[in-house]
Amino acid sequence: MPHLTDAQLDKASLRSIALARRAALDAPARAAAAERAAIHALQWLGAVRGEVVSVFAPIGGEIATDPLVERLRAAGAGVALPIVLQAGKPLLFRLWEPGEELTASAGPGRFSIPAPPETAPAVSPDVLVVPLAAFDARGNRLGYGAGFYDRTLALLRRAKRIEALGYAFAVQQLAAVPAEPHDERLDAIATDAGIVCPAED
Repeated sequence: MPHLTDAQLDKASLRSIALARRAALDAPARAAAAERAAIHALQWLGAVRGEVVSVFAPIGGEIATDPLVERLRAAGAGVALPIVLQAGKPLLFRLWEPGEELTASAGPGRFSIPAPPETAPAVSPDVLVVPLAAFDARGNRLGYGAGFYDRTLALLRRAKRIEALGYAFAVQQLAAVPAEPHDERLDAIATDAGIVCPAED
């Protein structure tokens, strides 16, 4: 059995706390929260016409992104979805056109995730809307342990200016999330309670 660092053990326990809070939300609360989070996200992003925004297809109780997708498209943004290529590799992004049927693709761990067909164009997004298990006010994100978004953000940030917007329920905010050297900080987090904008250190 591999040895776990204190940071990894902390992350596992904090992840459990945040996911339990998320799971406790009922369906009406989730639907209302998704609408409010979408409004806050668009306010923070500002003009997105002509930009490519990667969203995510929610799995395992994540906040719904349909209200956000509708608003992004109405504002003139292109919408993309992430594709998991293989463990240890950055994500690929494919454009998702309105009305285009999604197909199941390999996801992290035991999950499969809806994705555009392989014929959809691969794109380099200008904005990443990032799923998460937990976050804190400093912009530290706790994912699900596979590191896909950390690797992807590190790669994209070396190549271009990109905005990383966490997207979650407000109940997923914790007092502090441990950050390791490879963890990529978010520029902001959009929730049903508003926008969390990390202060500069």
